[in-house]
Amino acid sequence: MMNLALLVGLLAWVATTASAFDYGDALDKSLLFFEAQRSGKLPINQRIKWRGNSGLGDGYSQGVNLAGGYYDAGDNVKFGLPMAYTVTMLSWAATDFRKEMASLNQMGHNLEAIKWGTDYFIKAHTHPYVLWGQVGDGESDHYCWERAEDMTTSRMGYKLDPEHPGSDLAGETAAALAAASLAFKPYNSSYSGLLLVHAKQIFSFANRFRGFYDDAIPSAAKFYTSSGYSDELLWAAAWLYRATNEEYYLKYVVDNAVSLGGTGWAVREFSWDNKYAGVQILLTKVLLDGAGGAYTSTLKQYQAKADYFTCACLQKNDGYNVAMTPGGLLYVREWNNMQYAASAAFLMAVYSDYLSKANGVIKCPQAQVLPQDLLNFAKSQADYILGKNPRSLSYLVGYGQNYPIHVHHRGSSIASKSVLHSVVGCVEGFESWYKRVEANPNVLQGALVGGPNDKDEFFDDRSNYEQTEPTTSGTAPLVGLFCKLQVVSGKSGYHQGSPKPYHKPPQGSSPKYTPAPKPLSETPVEFLHSITNTWTDGKETYYRHKVVIKSKSQKPITDLKLYVENLTGSVWGLSPTQQKNIYELPQWLKVLNPGSDCTFVYIQGGAQARISVQSYH
Repeated sequence: MMNLALLVGLLAWVATTASAFDYGDALDKSLLFFEAQRSGKLPINQRIKWRGNSGLGDGYSQGVNLAGGYYDAGDNVKFGLPMAYTVTMLSWAATDFRKEMASLNQMGHNLEAIKWGTDYFIKAHTHPYVLWGQVGDGESDHYCWERAEDMTTSRMGYKLDPEHPGSDLAGETAAALAAASLAFKPYNSSYSGLLLVHAKQIFSFANRFRGFYDDAIPSAAKFYTSSGYSDELLWAAAWLYRATNEEYYLKYVVDNAVSLGGTGWAVREFSWDNKYAGVQILLTKVLLDGAGGAYTSTLKQYQAKADYFTCACLQKNDGYNVAMTPGGLLYVREWNNMQYAASAAFLMAVYSDYLSKANGVIKCPQAQVLPQDLLNFAKSQADYILGKNPRSLSYLVGYGQNYPIHVHHRGSSIASKSVLHSVVGCVEGFESWYKRVEANPNVLQGALVGGPNDKDEFFDDRSNYEQTEPTTSGTAPLVGLFCKLQVVSGKSGYHQGSPKPYHKPPQGSSPKYTPAPKPLSETPVEFLHSITNTWTDGKETYYRHKVVIKSKSQKPITDLKLYVENLTGSVWGLSPTQQKNIYELPQWLKVLNPGSDCTFVYIQGGAQARISVQSYH
């Protein structure tokens, strides 16, 4: 049976590789994702109908209008750093692939997606040296599973100012506004000019008052920790030079090339946190365009680092390569790895264009690389995402016939207000929707999920947030990538994206539970309980309980079943079984090795639950 299953999977993979992907359809769905992530008052042309208005009072209690912008992922927080990076990526696509995007009739939708972010940034920039960088608190938000339309969690805004600087967040926002000014310039020159005014002011703020944004906004540190702000300062200056052609900004990246690491860092990652590869390729374009002038020598050093990143992606860097899964996906880190593959693929598509127009090549340690090689690599990553992988699974939700259906996303996993009119409360969301084994009621079109692990393994489980949660920063690079590939494939024309309607789940009978066997008296594990937080919602006080399961056995433990008594709240980190009160370890954690431990968390009012071992091997 195992051989038969393997053969079937292999045949499916071969069939997928033989068929051409519809990048135009993937592009359309990617743009739909940003409509699903909108915060604020939705426009009349909103295509994702299961979403509604949300966050209309953001900033009101602090005397500022912070309605609008994007929720970053499957939660309801507006984190400034990934939002700004998202807008930069969408704007870069609109700028470098303008003709391709226009030929596909998708420029309008992309500009709308960009403007939804830039309008918010303009409102958040209330003073030349003040930038509101976040709305909502990740800690309290993650204790609740509720639609954005029903939010009861904190909507406090957090700002940067001279006493609380954040050069990384401010720098990325300046880059986003400068890039967006280029995107809008052919279509709305006055708005383009306005964006540039804000971009210059915010860059000046970022450069003059230096500091880490997550020191100014500590609640962001657990979710989007910044590794540094030097790359964002160079990134912003590079985009401002491209948008203004003012020598001041080119001189800035040259004069600060060493002190800010632009010509020193050789990287193997491009992401919302690390912009060095993007800076290096953006400045290489200046050199390839023959505009280096007196700065040519330093720009060549930037080019050398751009080529290092490229060779590392293409596995031709004499061993200093970006890791890859057996199935051919770039692998950077465990949590939401797909975003790094998408960003690298987009960067390779862009660099391929720059090299092609200049008749350039790259001399890697192991081979000479042509512009087409870069595009071929970018295509390989796009194809993996769309289904050319060992699981024959599309990691872009809504694309193809086989894609994740238990996406870790609050709005997608709870029936829309048009179907379920009543408010879904903080804890009710966990109990009634988060724990459901059925597919999400709302298809989150165009969402790029976190993706597989380093062995190409993927577990479609709503609680498996490392693999099933999507982000705007992950999907944004795909817009330019799919646009380029669709035109290169010789196909064009408009792909009308129409979100799938909500289908009410079938009304089956309730699960039949059998009494749980008596828990074991002697067990191979011990349980370490602690309360990590407490809060009050109305008259009810809730506690966040953390339980560490620590192995005492000298042998690996498998099939561990836990009996959880007096549990009245939400739990995650464990998977429920068909037996009442019986839970097991998540599917991706099959073995508890000697001396190792794992953790689960539950939330409830009153006393803690009683936990014991029901069975194990």
